[in-house]
Amino acid sequence: MNLNNDAIAALGVAGVIVVAILVSLAINIFICFLLQDCYKRIPPQFRKWEPGLVWLLLIPCFSVVWNFFIFPGLSKSFKAYFDSVNRTDVSDCQEGIGLAYAICTAASIIPYLGCLTGIAALVLLIIFLVKTHELKGQIPAV
Repeated sequence: MNLNNDAIAALGVAGVIVVAILVSLAINIFICFLLQDCYKRIPPQFRKWEPGLVWLLLIPCFSVVWNFFIFPGLSKSFKAYFDSVNRTDVSDCQEGIGLAYAICTAASIIPYLGCLTGIAALVLLIIFLVKTHELKGQIPAV
């Protein structure tokens, strides 16, 4: 079969798009796993959401809204637990960062502004995940 250069270029572009989608999906699955792991460490009576609900973040478009529930909810869950054991050194348990991440993610769909807010969202997500992982380590495993 003899393919012309346009067909080869189109196959190359399609291949890059498929790889980008798969890498993005893998990253999102890893983020959901980390969030679920944090929710699981918090005793059930202090959880604002059940751990399995973080997987709804994999639904396109819906995740933009669901971020406003899952990320601040995780912080509120940590805060409720630490308040119950009289720990005041954890401040808001990164609730502000979680909310800022949700806002930046929602704003990233706005043309032109999305470039800046997308980068800010990535930085906030990394900070949030690192800090909540540290908080998770402060809760004894059951």
